[in-house]
Parts: sequence; structure tokens; C-alpha cells
Amino acid sequence: MTVTAPRGFRAAGAAAGIKTDGSPDLALVVNDGPADVAAGVFTSNRVCAAPVLWSRQAVADGALRAVVLNSGGANACTGEEGLADSAATADAVAGLLGAASHDVAVCSTGLIGERLPMGRLLTGVEAAFAGLSADGGADAARAIMTTDTCPKTAVFAGEGWSIGAMAKGAGMLAPALATMLVVITTDAVITAGQADTALRAATEVSLNRLDSDGCQSTNDTVLLLSSGASGVRLGTREFAAALTAVCLDLGRRLLGDAEGSSHDIEILVRGAASEADALEVGRAIARSNLFKCAVFGNDPNWGRVLATVGTTRAVFEPAELDVSFNGVTVCRGGAIGEDRSLVDLRPRRACVVVDLHAGEEQAAIWTNDLTYGYVRENAEYSS
Repeated sequence: MTVTAPRGFRAAGAAAGIKTDGSPDLALVVNDGPADVAAGVFTSNRVCAAPVLWSRQAVADGALRAVVLNSGGANACTGEEGLADSAATADAVAGLLGAASHDVAVCSTGLIGERLPMGRLLTGVEAAFAGLSADGGADAARAIMTTDTCPKTAVFAGEGWSIGAMAKGAGMLAPALATMLVVITTDAVITAGQADTALRAATEVSLNRLDSDGCQSTNDTVLLLSSGASGVRLGTREFAAALTAVCLDLGRRLLGDAEGSSHDIEILVRGAASEADALEVGRAIARSNLFKCAVFGNDPNWGRVLATVGTTRAVFEPAELDVSFNGVTVCRGGAIGEDRSLVDLRPRRACVVVDLHAGEEQAAIWTNDLTYGYVRENAEYSS
């Protein structure tokens, strides 16, 4: 049931006619309470969409009653008119709920630089509101898809409480966050401060470490809503651990649906002098087109890994670097290791481990290979 798994939530998906193929393109998630606690994290891209600007302000007081999301148009780089469109969308939902406009978050995804068809969108809001249901999570998850091939959902069941989530995203996965819209719900009793702390901690080690193609979106939004309907009060640490598990699950689903990819790649950098060093090295490798093409070709080309590590500011000695592909140490001490023909890169999952031998810290970055399908998808996206 995704976002409607926790008590106190209803959701719906509708076809508003924003997408030309008539598929569902508008989702609504409503928190019926008794609490209306919320938190959000957003893209760090300085060029951000109108709904991001709106939702940052809406969630600033730690409370939300609803989230309305559309696919088929990003409402990004649309000027004052785009800001007015986001406000009008929130106003419409608020009017139906009998709530204040600033208690409604707005999310959009799709092509940048085009106005939304507001007449159709607002009619879709009414249709979604009429269709709200405690079983509507699956419909909402499908309505936010763009180039996604499948909905992404996750559920965590605690003792008497739960977390539900839905996400969309299939490309432009790069920190921070990704080309993603994520709505997470819980019926646990938490404060706004707990929600904010837990969400930032969870996304930092999960969604913020996806790096599909090094391209950062203008619309990234992750929202957490708590109804408190379970009556179960949780400590921040316990809730954050469960929330992190949900975000990691969603991250794997997002990466697995990356546009045209044939490999899900984990890059684990260990033996680093600092976590920052490990992250810099991991992200550099994840953004190397040569490395990504090699994995697509099932080639454990460790030379491309070493060449990329050498471009970073991380602490290491070149003669101490080790690299392994799927458990085979093909580079040892900055030189030739085991026979590269021992590496099998045919499975979809690939794991590359780089040991800097410079300290005790480590970090993982998740990426995918660079394929013909990715180029085709993004060459034809707006045509």
C-alpha cells in the first residue's frame, strides 16, 4: 500500500491530461492526522523549480496536511508565472481540504522550461481528491512516473507503527538528491525536530549517495509526513534507523531503473583518511564515463579507476592503491594484481572496491553503467 500503509493517510492517482498519452499524471497524498508533522529535503541546485521554492516555505514550520504531485512537466525555469501556478495548485488542494495553502506541498517532474496546463491540472486535483482512499497508494506511485518503467515503493513495519514510501526517478541521479520525488509517511509519534533530524540523516547515507550520471535535477524533493495515528512514540535513533532502511530500499529501486542501464554498481572506497576523502573518490569514479563504459562492456578496466582516483584531493600513495572488481583484486599496490579474466561482470550487480590504505574511514557510492540505451533515452527525451 506504499504511502497509505501507515494509519492516517489517504492517497489517489489521476489522469489530468498533462501527459499527452493519457496516462496517470497527478497524485495526491493527504494526512488525516491527528498530527501533521512534516520535514523535507530538497535539491541543492541553485536553479530550482517553482514547486521546490513553494514547498521549502510550506514545510518550514514543520507541518503539512497534504502533498500534490504532477508528472509530465517540471514547472522549472518558468518565472513568476510558474511560481503562481504552484501557489494556485496548493490553493486548490487547500480549498478542498479546508486547510491553509501553506500546509500543502507541491511537487512537479518532467520537462524543464514549459508551463503546466493549469486548467487540466486543477481539474485533475479535483478528480484525485474525489478518489482519495486508504488503498490509493499504488495509484499515486504510478501517477508520478516519467521515464520510470515501474513504480518505486517501500514499507517498514515496526511494532505497532509503520513507514510507507513512494518515489520516482530514473535518470539525473546525482547528489544531492537525484531526479527524484519521494513522499514518506509514518504513523509514529515524532516531533518536527525528530522528523527533520532523521530525514537528513537518512538521506545523507542513501539517496544523496546515488550518482547515476553526474547530472543534478532542479526538482528533487523528499518529504516526510507523520500522522501520529499509531500512538507509538519513538526515539530519534530508532526512527532514523528505520527511515534509513526505507531510503536505502528506495535508492536501490531507483538505481535499478536508471535509464537504459545494464549494471547496478556499488563503489566502496575504504582505507580513507576521512569520510570526505572516501566520498570524493567514490563520486569521481561514478562520474567517469570511461569507467562506466568499461563496466557496460563487462571489462574490469582497473586502469581507468586508478586514473580517476589520481584526479582527486584525497590522501593516498599511488603505490599503495588496491582495486577489486566483484571480489577479484585486479590491482594490488598500484600495479598488476590477479588476472582480470577471473572477473565476471555479466551479472547486473557489480561491486568495485578501492582501498586507499590511508586511514580507517569508508563510504559507498552507487551508480550505473553508461549504455546505448541511456544515450538514446536522453537524446529523444523532449522530442
